[in-house]
Amino acid sequence: MRPSRSSSTSSSSSTTSTSTSTPENFQLFVKLLSGDTIPLSIPTDTTLPTLCHLLSLRTTHPPPTIRLLHAGKHLPTTSPQPISALLAPSSTLTMTLPLLGGTPATSTTTSTSSASSGNKKQKCTFKTCTQGAQRIVGDCSFCQGHFCGKHRMLEDHKCSGLEDCKREGKERNRDVLEGQRTVVVRGI
Repeated sequence: MRPSRSSSTSSSSSTTSTSTSTPENFQLFVKLLSGDTIPLSIPTDTTLPTLCHLLSLRTTHPPPTIRLLHAGKHLPTTSPQPISALLAPSSTLTMTLPLLGGTPATSTTTSTSSASSGNKKQKCTFKTCTQGAQRIVGDCSFCQGHFCGKHRMLEDHKCSGLEDCKREGKERNRDVLEGQRTVVVRGI
């Protein structure tokens, strides 16, 4: 009986030594961009930067671009705190990525200052008109003028490109009509 006691004592001491040397596992669920949810079992002393690095290996997104949400709030990915201090066990995190595009913060300040200085409304280029020009529809592609609603038509502002416009329109109509010409086949 003695040998069995000593072996049971040594086995119980070995289990306690292994449980104290390895930290407990912490289970999380991470919802990916594709909608898939992956379960993760990680040590309790894992930090958020380490978790982002692990997720980057699973998803091929670089770690600095990964953002994690929990309960609708962004988690600080540079936090040195362990995950066990920030989250409850079996929590679900949502992985997001930052939106790309827009202007850098330094160029927005310069563009707004230049926009405020050039914020005057363009006037109609007809000789006697003082109204503001309409954007897009008031731009004449033949004489390069900018006109108000009253003078935006070629005939109204006596456009120098009026004859060219009429000629182009007639050529376009002729091409369309020739393409639709019916050919009579005789002898059927």
